[in-house]
Amino acid sequence: MNFRLSALLFFNASLAFAQPAPLTWNFPILRPHAGVLLGNGTQGLMIWGEGQTLKITIGRAGFWDHRGGNEFSTRTTFQDVKRMLQAGDEAGIKAAFAVPEKKGAPTLGRPQQIGGGRLEITLPSGWTLQRAVLELATGTANVFAKNGAGKEEKLVLRQAVSEELAWVQLPAALRGKTAQKLIPSWESVGGQLEKVGVKEPVRFEKAGVTGFSQLLPNDNPLAIGYRSLGNGTLLFASELSARATDELVSKFQDVDLLTRQKFAADWWADYWATVPRIRLPDPVLQEIVDYGLYKQACVTPPQGVAAALQGPFNEDYQLPPWSNDYHFNINIQMIYGPALASNRAEHLTPLWNMMAGWMPELKKNGEAFFGRKGALLLPHAVDDRCQVVGNFWTGTIDHACTAWMAYLAWQHYRYTMDRTVLEKTAWPLLEGAFEGYFAMLEEVDDAVNPGRKRWSLPISVSPEYGGNTMQAWGRDASFQLAALHAIARLMPAAAKALGKPLDPRWADVDARLPAYTLVDGNYFQEGGYTQGGKRIGLWEDKDLFGSHRHHSHLAAIYPFCTVDPKDPAHRDVVNTSMRAWMYRGPGAWSGWCVPWASTLWSRVDQPEAAVEWLHFWKRVYTNEGRGTLHNAAFPGTSIIADAGWAKASADRPNREIMQMDAGFGALSAVFELLMQQRGEVLHVLPAVHRDWKEASFENLRAEGAFLISAKITGGRPSEIRVKSLAGGPLKLAHGLGETFRVNGQAGKGAIFTKEFEKGEEVVLRKK
Repeated sequence: MNFRLSALLFFNASLAFAQPAPLTWNFPILRPHAGVLLGNGTQGLMIWGEGQTLKITIGRAGFWDHRGGNEFSTRTTFQDVKRMLQAGDEAGIKAAFAVPEKKGAPTLGRPQQIGGGRLEITLPSGWTLQRAVLELATGTANVFAKNGAGKEEKLVLRQAVSEELAWVQLPAALRGKTAQKLIPSWESVGGQLEKVGVKEPVRFEKAGVTGFSQLLPNDNPLAIGYRSLGNGTLLFASELSARATDELVSKFQDVDLLTRQKFAADWWADYWATVPRIRLPDPVLQEIVDYGLYKQACVTPPQGVAAALQGPFNEDYQLPPWSNDYHFNINIQMIYGPALASNRAEHLTPLWNMMAGWMPELKKNGEAFFGRKGALLLPHAVDDRCQVVGNFWTGTIDHACTAWMAYLAWQHYRYTMDRTVLEKTAWPLLEGAFEGYFAMLEEVDDAVNPGRKRWSLPISVSPEYGGNTMQAWGRDASFQLAALHAIARLMPAAAKALGKPLDPRWADVDARLPAYTLVDGNYFQEGGYTQGGKRIGLWEDKDLFGSHRHHSHLAAIYPFCTVDPKDPAHRDVVNTSMRAWMYRGPGAWSGWCVPWASTLWSRVDQPEAAVEWLHFWKRVYTNEGRGTLHNAAFPGTSIIADAGWAKASADRPNREIMQMDAGFGALSAVFELLMQQRGEVLHVLPAVHRDWKEASFENLRAEGAFLISAKITGGRPSEIRVKSLAGGPLKLAHGLGETFRVNGQAGKGAIFTKEFEKGEEVVLRKK
């Protein structure tokens, strides 16, 4: 078979699974976060309800009460923190990072995103909600209800792509027969808000629009409203602006829904034509992929607001936990991570734009704290103005937050080869991260090489380990070492690409900084049987004593990938570290760390374990409506757990903690099963699951701006297609055997190497 015919057959076969299958929810749906999601990155809708009442929770990303932010940059310095920690000065540490008291009205104590409200549509007597079907391919929610005669009718919900506007198309049998009620979030959280100076929302009816405007003391108000059209369409919208009410009302005038509906249909069609098409023999993983890609379009589209922990899905019945803020010690990276491999790098644009606006603050923070020109400092939890949320001092000095975002920006460049991203975003972050770390370093005697000096981080943390206590730090935290190694290794490549001079400090730090910190001894003993050995510790003399949600000490394996698990220099340490970590178990894990665990197992070529942890995550850390949870959905698997939805009592109502990070982490974990970049070599299907006899994917994006497609036949890789979007070199570990075919010609070797021209395509097939 010739190359062109082979490629054509591969393409035609992929069309059979080009569109994701719809997903179904059955009523009653009793909570917003168990509902059907529609989102455009700015407005988030959660569709739920029971009986004859359809409920639509309307959230708006960026509705902040900014009061209570903790400005950090001029409060203390790294040298002061070092002195206080080494002296055991707990009072000094608390004072240095405390939220300063401010005169005037009390605040919530931290910046806080606030929910919008809820639109309730009550159907006539005798009608009952049955099910909701979400068309992933079009971003449309169909709600089916039975009328009094037992006939099924359909309500159709759609949302505009670039506006805070949505609508419900009612069937003819319901036109003029429903009752609407708009309920502000105030009715649930007003008691909390009123105590801190927030006033009751102002209700209005204007130009046929019924709505309310929620005012805030120092921030723009949010208005939400609805309007009924004569053709059975119910419009509803939100607006966050200084003139929210007037702007909202103007949205309802002369609304051309046909144009908006066509634009939305075109946008969704383009989206699904761009992202990878993946077919897996595992229905759990298939849903993780399909629903994950759908939610990516809802949460991180380029036209939306930079996504925080919950994206635009702010609930109305409680204040969103953790303020729905930006957590940079893994959560935001997890939310945005799959955008690159899914060929949607433009989804990172709102994040980079927001951070570009923060750069003066990051620089002020870094230069004041580290005492070094050019240093940046990004605290781990901030609002959209980069003000610290809370007083968690270990997170504030966790410099890997800065380094990890620099690493993500570098990956954005590598996946797209977009020089502008490298110059404007990645380079400033890389440089600022390195300068901050270099200010922290000190030279100490090298115990491994007597008579020589090595670099050391005397004060360092591993995210959230030890909480906010004086025991939450140590020398040479392995997480920080891995982050610094990643930055030091990327700097020369970035400088070369930009034509900048090389700084000898980069290579020196990489050469004389430990890859990780080792601990030794037994981690398991029963009778005369023991297991132990040298393994990665959290920091000097600090072993992982029990289960913990942050797997940060293993960051050299993933996400920073600074050690090769198969390298003889690291292999035994990695194996022992993984076994010791496995022994500690998931008893104190939260939802987002389970996909991280899956990826770690993928990185050491254990796909069966990786898949099993994704199944565990789906069972334990999603609710009955596919909502991705921070806490386990029921007790018995983790001490971070809720009572269980069916067992929640009236006097202890559910306070669900829903976050977007785990779902996107699971999506990335599936991508890692299919393809991994390991140093200079791209590994396609690095280790095939024992139960995967037939599978395929098309157009996963890889570093170097390559689109990769592949097939599994009979349990082994059988075909790989490569398309270069930018030209350049590729080293590909293909798994097709020692001999194979390249565009019909003979090929040999486990690694295929080629310098591509832009637009060039190659097909490798098993011989």
